[in-house]
Amino acid sequence: MPDLLISSPANPRLKSLTALRRRRTREELGRTLVEGFEELSLALDAGVLPESVYYCPELMLDAPSQLAVVERARADGVETVQVSRVAFEKAAYREGPDGFLAVVPALVRRCADLEVGPRALTVLCEGVEKPGNLGAMLRTADAAGAEAVIAADPVTDWGNPNLVRSSKGTVFSVPVASDPTGEALRWLDEQGIALVATTPDTDLDYTDVDYTGPVAIAVGAEKYGLTEQVLRHAAYRVRIPMVGRANSLNVATSAAIVIYEAVRQRRRSSQHH
Repeated sequence: MPDLLISSPANPRLKSLTALRRRRTREELGRTLVEGFEELSLALDAGVLPESVYYCPELMLDAPSQLAVVERARADGVETVQVSRVAFEKAAYREGPDGFLAVVPALVRRCADLEVGPRALTVLCEGVEKPGNLGAMLRTADAAGAEAVIAADPVTDWGNPNLVRSSKGTVFSVPVASDPTGEALRWLDEQGIALVATTPDTDLDYTDVDYTGPVAIAVGAEKYGLTEQVLRHAAYRVRIPMVGRANSLNVATSAAIVIYEAVRQRRRSSQHH
């Protein structure tokens, strides 16, 4: 069956794509957008089956090889739609699009749906507002081999196109969940996962904690940090020493520093056993 071809920027199908930039529409339809060759490739590798793939060979960096992703999706029964450059640029949500845009099922998962191992390394993000920060933390979690990332009392949704983009598609490779803070803390207790809360209001350095067992590293909202509810629940409250004039690190940077301390300890522990 030949692909559909869209040449007009006024095509109603493109309007339905731009509507998915809104969270309310994503939640109502249970769908979200993935833009970019790398992001779509990773989503497919993670077992995501798109509803449709829109592509524009004129915008591709290496059309002969990158079109294999379109063939792959088509072979799985996915609808593929070729789009003219002017029409694709109308539908794309980022500057300098590379010719790939897909509609995929929304990521809706609660903590109860997660499955983790006996020495799980997890990340708890409470009230983090900026999609770019959540995306950056997902990339770190993916690189570090974290088993789950939980958004507690989330301000944004995992299907936010800017989050998908900033995560480079790792939102599909790392198990993610959203829940109210109380539910997330309850789930951690049920799994026997110790909570390590990052805060400047402590004398315990982040390097002075044992991360080799099941542990969740918690970071809070960009402006206010973690709530008292999480801080009270924590087995440890840790700080990252800072001597500069700024009073805090970016939340994604803070998470990365502590996550990789956990990775360092775990590697050393495994080498000694």
